[in-house]
Amino acid sequence: METFTYFLNQIKELIWGYPLIFLLLGTGLYFSIQLGFLQFRKLFLAFRLLFKKEDQPGDVSSFQALCTALSSTIGTGNIVGVATAIMAGGPGAIFWMWVSAFLGMATKYAEGLLAIEYRIKDAKGQMAGGPMYYIERGLHLKWLAKCFAFFGLCVALLGIGTFTQVKSISDALSLTFHIPTLIVAVLLVICVGFITLGGIQRIASVSEKIVPFMSVAYISGVICILCLHFKQIPSVFHLIFQSAFSYNSVFGATLGIAMKSGISRGIFSNESGLGSAPIAAASAKTHSSVEQGLVSMTGTFIDTILVCTMTGLAILITQAYNTNLNGAALTTYAFTNTLGSIGSYIVNIGLIFFAFTTIIGWNFYGEKCIQYLWGEKSILPYKIVFLICIAIGPFMSLEFVFVLADIVNGCMAFPNLIGLIGLRNVIISKTKEYFKRA
Repeated sequence: METFTYFLNQIKELIWGYPLIFLLLGTGLYFSIQLGFLQFRKLFLAFRLLFKKEDQPGDVSSFQALCTALSSTIGTGNIVGVATAIMAGGPGAIFWMWVSAFLGMATKYAEGLLAIEYRIKDAKGQMAGGPMYYIERGLHLKWLAKCFAFFGLCVALLGIGTFTQVKSISDALSLTFHIPTLIVAVLLVICVGFITLGGIQRIASVSEKIVPFMSVAYISGVICILCLHFKQIPSVFHLIFQSAFSYNSVFGATLGIAMKSGISRGIFSNESGLGSAPIAAASAKTHSSVEQGLVSMTGTFIDTILVCTMTGLAILITQAYNTNLNGAALTTYAFTNTLGSIGSYIVNIGLIFFAFTTIIGWNFYGEKCIQYLWGEKSILPYKIVFLICIAIGPFMSLEFVFVLADIVNGCMAFPNLIGLIGLRNVIISKTKEYFKRA
């Protein structure tokens, strides 16, 4: 297994090398410039549109569609990923996470716009959309659309959708409540099966309740930590910027370990440019592709600018990064160092719920991918395989599952980015038309 994991690590380094990172950032920078840094100018409008009620074609509200997308992004990356980024790249990794999020908001806007523009109604009368549809219907490259759908299916079954989240839940429940792994596996299969068999409406209903509640609870915990260490806040931000722009952070250690760690972990967390969120966005009840694009970009802001930053500040202000801990254990230490045992519950219960919503969100993404590839008849077998993957997830190696997740996650980006770049004129023209009328 060690040899196989080493081999997968080499593949991961190849896929998640600087070419993909700069391609993701370059796409975000291009749309930022072409759209006049819309993610900054129209952010307040985007949040107002979250609660706009419309009786338009679609399966769920824009808010529910966003919560479904957030359910798949707010997960282990926000708690475990931030900790590993800081330990690998130092405090400066937080700044580069912000950079990836700011540019990623423009990319997420473009994805949300195209999701509505090229969505269709499936055989059941429900909306179906995402990169596979805008690549096929916009670029007329069906083979590339199928590549995206295949990689998306792999992520759902072998990557972010199952193994990484299930393993994190199992470890958190074992650490906090001492629940045996087998019991965790059985409970997860039952809960996930009940929710996902109810379709997008039940998934969205669960997500719109859990995601806001746990996000507020987690952020509130960090605010308590910041209030208790408020005198150190200026020095923490100084440390972040100083570390971000040190020579080694940007140019040293193979072009800068802080830059690479922060950007790659930020992208892993918010998934901007990877093509997952537009699958959920396509289900929204809206008549405007631009408005859904604006709503979609708030997901990156919430995921990385808010939740990831909260984790990073908690780790830095408590100086937990000076310990030998890493991952969830490091974040837990940061919380318990100030809040005592309640801090451990905030982190680990938060991790459990964040990971759980990621599972149900990715179940939906995988369902739409396999539906695109092989039709309605393939959905039930897919759900059965998905539940089997959940059942075996707690018994797998943590390092192995994260490496596998990185590989299949990165493979989704290439066809999606080709779609975004190829349809850039549609994105720009639709945006200009909307704001000219507004």
